[in-house]
Amino acid sequence: MKIMDIQTLYPKRNLSKRNPDHQVFPYLLRNVPITHVRQVYSTDITYVPMAKGFMYLTAVIDWHSRFILAWRLSNTLNTDFCLQVVQEAFEKYGIPEIFNTDQGCQYTSKDFVKLIKDHKVKLSMDGKGRALDNVFIERAWRNTKQEHIYIYAHETCSDLHKGLDQYYKFYNYKRKHQSLNDRTPNEVFSVS
Repeated sequence: MKIMDIQTLYPKRNLSKRNPDHQVFPYLLRNVPITHVRQVYSTDITYVPMAKGFMYLTAVIDWHSRFILAWRLSNTLNTDFCLQVVQEAFEKYGIPEIFNTDQGCQYTSKDFVKLIKDHKVKLSMDGKGRALDNVFIERAWRNTKQEHIYIYAHETCSDLHKGLDQYYKFYNYKRKHQSLNDRTPNEVFSVS
């Protein structure tokens, strides 16, 4: 195998080495009480299985109200759709004090860091392997998948986009959250 340069097909160690040009920021939210809207926004990417293939979904959420501020679909994991969703959230709903992400290459990229810093927002990043540091968007992903994606298994990207548009309108404006004292995210976001 060595002479013929034949290798096994399984993940090797250290496949997720960081790009040395990408900066990682500390997690700023440990033991910080979340008391108002626009205090903390966060974003993440999730995999969306479809009847034939898959897509990637990214969204920005306000931690206090659980309001989904913006979302985007993509068939690649490039940084562009992550930049677009954050820019849309900032333009429509205002600038937060802190913006939290994981340490994915989209969020440690120079373009993403520049976007956050240009708006004078503090950038916070989850610890490596600590999904609970970004628990609000993780919970939103769980709800999205259980209440919509797994039920409908959309055939096309267009159908998926229409379905998610309807779902997030329901999620933001009609779905009551126990953690919000049975109010909708919009009720909490609009009042604050």
